[in-house]
Amino acid sequence: ESGYSLYSESKGSFTLIFICCFICVFAVLTDKVSLQDTVEAFIGGSVILPCSLSAQDLTLQDINVHWRQNGSKIVYDIVKGEDSVAFQDSEFKNRAESFPEEYLRGNFSIRLNNLQHTDGGTYNCYITHSSELKTIQLTINGADSVGESLLWVYIVVPVLTIVFIAGLILFCWGEKKKLKL
Repeated sequence: ESGYSLYSESKGSFTLIFICCFICVFAVLTDKVSLQDTVEAFIGGSVILPCSLSAQDLTLQDINVHWRQNGSKIVYDIVKGEDSVAFQDSEFKNRAESFPEEYLRGNFSIRLNNLQHTDGGTYNCYITHSSELKTIQLTINGADSVGESLLWVYIVVPVLTIVFIAGLILFCWGEKKKLKL
């Protein structure tokens, strides 16, 4: 009987250890896969597409970063710490910019200005120093979405205010009636 109890306890411990190991492996894999961010922006606006490297021991000569849209369009290149837009796709000319003062901190984010509907899609930031690939999914919403959002604010806020005031009046009126009794 005690042998059976020991067996079932060790079996339970093994199961618990297996589950813990599975969770740890899953967490590590999820961390690697979750290098994709989703960013939303509006037509005509600007957006920052994030890309950074945790290593702080960079020199300008080490810095080679390549931004691509949908796998092929050249959005922006940083070669040996210098901006390189010679081969930049024409639709990104004068609309994509980086932050050179941030390079040595490992920040290779770019800003896209005057957004167009065609800017939506998948952006890859490839950092050659670490062979790291960061993926950003950019969703472009129409300019009218901003108007619709504001319309909801203009409707919901006054309605909630009226409901709050009406509730306060009813509460005070009920308290006043209790005092009269």
